[in-house]
This record gives sequence, C-alpha cells and structure tokens, in this order.
Amino acid sequence: MTEQKNRSFEWIYRQAAKRFVSPAHLEASLPAPLSQRVLLARSDADYLSIMCRRVFRAGLQHKMVDAKWPAFEKACFSFNPRALAALSDEGLEDILQAEGIIRHWGKLKSIRTNAVMVDDLSRTHGSFARWLVDWPSDDVVGLCFELKRQGAHLGGHSAQRFLRMAGIDTFLLTDDTVAVLIGLGVVDRPPTSKTALREVQAVFNDWVTESGRPLCEISRTLSFLAG
Repeated sequence: MTEQKNRSFEWIYRQAAKRFVSPAHLEASLPAPLSQRVLLARSDADYLSIMCRRVFRAGLQHKMVDAKWPAFEKACFSFNPRALAALSDEGLEDILQAEGIIRHWGKLKSIRTNAVMVDDLSRTHGSFARWLVDWPSDDVVGLCFELKRQGAHLGGHSAQRFLRMAGIDTFLLTDDTVAVLIGLGVVDRPPTSKTALREVQAVFNDWVTESGRPLCEISRTLSFLAG
C-alpha cells in the first residue's frame, strides 16, 4: 500500500510533470470536457450517432469504423432515434444490406435498443443531453451503470468511452490508468465490480476536490505515471 501522502493529486501531478519538457507540455496533452452549453445544444441524433460509433469501434480499428460512418449515417436515417426505435427486424435487415457499412448483426441490433433508450430519456427529460448533463458529476460510475442497464453493448469500458467521445467529463479506466491505481493502492486488481468501481469514483472525487480539475484531466495525468 502506497502511503496516503503519495495519493494526493499534487504528488501525482509532480511525478507526471517529470516526464515532460515542462508543465506547459503536460497541460497541452490533457483533454477538456465540453461546456454544458455545447452539450445541451447537441441533438439526440448526434448523441445516438456517437454512442453507436463507439459500439462499432469496440474490437475494431477506429479509423476504419470512422471512415465508414458516413455510410452508417445515410443508412440509419441520420440516427434519428424515433425512426430507429420503430424499426422492425426486417428494417434492420435492410440496413444490414446497405452499402459501405460493417455487417455485424449483434451490433446493428444494438442501434435500435440504444435508440429506444435515447428516445425514452429524451421524452422524459426534454432531451437526452439534459439527462446526461443533469446526472451528478461525482457519480460517473452510476451513469455508466445506467447506460449499460438501459442500452446495449455499453458494458465494460464502452459507456466511459462514449462519454469521453461526447465531451462529457469522465475518467477512463485504461490499462495504464488501472496500473497506476493499483500502484497507488486504490485497488488491488482491475476494478470491475460495482463496489470496486465506486471506490475508484470516490478517490477521483477526492482528487477533483483537491485540484479543482475535471475528471478527464486527472485520469490522463494518472496514465502518464504508468511504465
């Protein structure tokens, strides 16, 4: 177990900065979440498109998926959630035959399931963006659990990856970040259970309070300590 003083974000930042020419170079490498105004301005269709692109990226080369995404946009009604939520299996099979898309039946079916989720939450909260933005920032783990529960193919790291792609503040439990968390004594193995993930969330919340930085900056800074 690493001493508690070495779990302060101040100490973590100092160690990470040693791997850069200057603190300015470290700062330049950190991601930034989008503002609430920008997040709320995005349409339900935009969020569904990002979510589905994340699903298709899993296990595949991201550049390949991204290159094919205009074909998905065309075949999937520009990711209009209500149109996709209403699709029959026959309608999904028609999309499966569209030119230029990735023909993966399981992932394709997840588009309809996730469209139902986005549409339902939008109807309840005014927009899917409003539901995302109103979720407590100190409970990203809970948000990921809920996306997994209501959606499809959003388990593992996929919900976190979707949030990051959408510009919503979140930590990412990459291999490097997990290795550092284990080294710091936050966890003793890769966190997968709800209990372990909530313990990780609590530590990240402490670092947010200490540093005033968003989760994404803290997460990326942690990853620089790996190796």
